[in-house]
Amino acid sequence: MLTLETRGPVTVAHLDDGKANAVGHAFLDAAHQALDAAAETSALVFVGREGVFSAGFDLKELQKGPSEREALVGRGAHFLHRLFTHPQPVVAAATGHAIAAGALILLASDTRVGARGDFKVGLNETAIDMALPVFGLELAKARLDPRQLTAAVTQATIYDIDRATEVGYLDELVDPDAVLERAVEIATGLAELPAGAYAANKMGVRQDFAEVIAASLPPSE
Repeated sequence: MLTLETRGPVTVAHLDDGKANAVGHAFLDAAHQALDAAAETSALVFVGREGVFSAGFDLKELQKGPSEREALVGRGAHFLHRLFTHPQPVVAAATGHAIAAGALILLASDTRVGARGDFKVGLNETAIDMALPVFGLELAKARLDPRQLTAAVTQATIYDIDRATEVGYLDELVDPDAVLERAVEIATGLAELPAGAYAANKMGVRQDFAEVIAASLPPSE
């Protein structure tokens, strides 16, 4: 699930479950491990598997029952809050589709590099008869174009990769074979910024949203 490498001042976390990179317990364990490992460097890059950044929460786990669903979504909420408030630069190398929780990981990261191609990005919760949790709503409000929130959140619009960039899920697009290198290049540049100032100003921008998310979190394990 997780392969870690160090490239200069950057920790690169490759997340690959061999399938759709569904956000299950193993995925969350790996993602937390990556955040822990980043403390040894100055910036972090998350990269998905070829063609799929993440397809969202593991449906098999969600379908087991209310308690299992609550446990997984609760852990996902804690991870996304941790990612959103992580003091270091975080760059997402979006290697393909990013749906639901996969799209939320993009929103919680700092800079997002996407792969050009026939990929889809978006929050489909309304379409599958789910209310987006507080953490999802706050991440969307923090990062998406305010004029697009109704379409993106309420109307569950799934965007092609170009439109996803315009709406605010991604910051730039490159060819698929250049996604990781570009993400590392950006992270390396960000690692040169003063760490304390970066962390302080990041939280200054995100504080209000982060506080609302924190107040909604279930007790941690």
